[in-house]
Amino acid sequence: MEKVRVDRWLWAARFFKTRSLASKAVSGGKVHVNGQRVKAARLLVVGDVLQINRFEVEFVVTVLGLADKRGPAKVARTLYEESPESEAARESQRDEKRLQRMSAPKMPDQRPSKRDRRLIREFVRK
Repeated sequence: MEKVRVDRWLWAARFFKTRSLASKAVSGGKVHVNGQRVKAARLLVVGDVLQINRFEVEFVVTVLGLADKRGPAKVARTLYEESPESEAARESQRDEKRLQRMSAPKMPDQRPSKRDRRLIREFVRK
């Protein structure tokens, strides 16, 4: 196999759950091949560099192998290699989100009791 469609490869490499989601992402401008926006029918070859934006997370990967059928996750992981800069950026973004969650006010574990509701009403009225 020398060439594979971009949407099929993204689905086979498990970046998207379905091929239609991969196709929509490509046509929506979320996937760039070698720095250029492409259509879903664009053929990939080994050595192409893809920029994939998925749910505010950006992957920069180099194509190492081609597949047009979805297989096990271990096999899918061998189809590409992520750049170290991309991995570091995703890690820092993950840490930032974790810190934001930790600093956000925590929701109570249970609803206020009858006494708590009385105290809240009394506090609000004053």
